[in-house]
Order: sequence, then C-alpha cells, then structure tokens
Amino acid sequence: MFHLGAPLWAIAVRSAVVYLVVFGGLRLLGKRELGQMTVFDLVVILLLANAVQNAMVGPDTSLEGGLLAAAVLLALNHALGYLRLRSGWWRRIIEGTPTVLIRDGRYIQPHMRREDLGHEDVEEALREHGLKSVSDVAIAVLEVDGSISIVPKGATVHRSHPKGSVLRAPHGEAPAGS
Repeated sequence: MFHLGAPLWAIAVRSAVVYLVVFGGLRLLGKRELGQMTVFDLVVILLLANAVQNAMVGPDTSLEGGLLAAAVLLALNHALGYLRLRSGWWRRIIEGTPTVLIRDGRYIQPHMRREDLGHEDVEEALREHGLKSVSDVAIAVLEVDGSISIVPKGATVHRSHPKGSVLRAPHGEAPAGS
C-alpha cells in the first residue's frame, strides 16, 4: 500500500500530460459536448477516466501514487481556473467564445456546422424558451458552457458590458447588436 511502483516525478509528469491532453481533446470537441450531456457522453467520460488511469500512475498502485496524481490534477485545474480569471486571452483559449447561431430569424449555417449543431438541436432550445419558429428569434447564441441562449424578437435587452464586448462573432463577423 505504501510502496511506490514509479518515481513521484514520473507520476506527476504523466498526470499533467494526461490532464492537458484530455482537456485539449474535450475542448476541441466543442461547446455542444459540454452542455448537452447524454447517457452516451457519460459512458465515454467514465471509460475515458478508466483508460487514462494507468497512463497517469503506470505500474504504481500505491496510495501515495494515487494521491499524487489526484493532487496534480487538482493543481492544474486550479491553475487553469486562475489563468482564465486573470486574462481575457487565456479565457478565450480555455473556455472559447460564444457562437451566434441565429440572427434576425435566420440560421448562420457556417457557425452551426462548425459547432456540429443541427436545426433540430436549436429548435429544441426554441421550444424550451416557448418559441415556435426561428423567425421569432432576434439572436440565439451557443454559450461557452454549451447552453443555447435565445433573445426573442421585440425583447428588451439589458447589457451588462459595453456594446460589443459581450459577444465576439467568429471569423470577422460583426458582434451581435452592432
């Protein structure tokens, strides 16, 4: 139980590499994967956790090895959280930016393709917001947490930030409301 099967530094480095690779992989999958978890997604996450366990600790099954791996994961997670809060650049790298899906009742197809969303995904969100049709939407945004925010046409919008700083439309498109 208290006998290390691998050097502490190796467990720490392996754990850090696995964290960064899994984080990067989940980040590349897109926002949709975060906000709309299905049973399939849960199974993948559980299997992924089991698959990377040995990659982190190697042959070590000691209590110390497991605790060190957990401590490295928690420390990296805390460090990324700190960077995210301290810098807009790091926030965009770590979290991404919101993506405008509908503007003035019209789908923005390139954004939907990039985010791997179909019309049925967005229409589900419309129904959840009590809207019948895409034509009733002033703007719909896929947020960084994977949820879809919808502002109906004719709704009063209250900005909490200066105009244009809340949403950054990708690929040089003008921000919402400009």
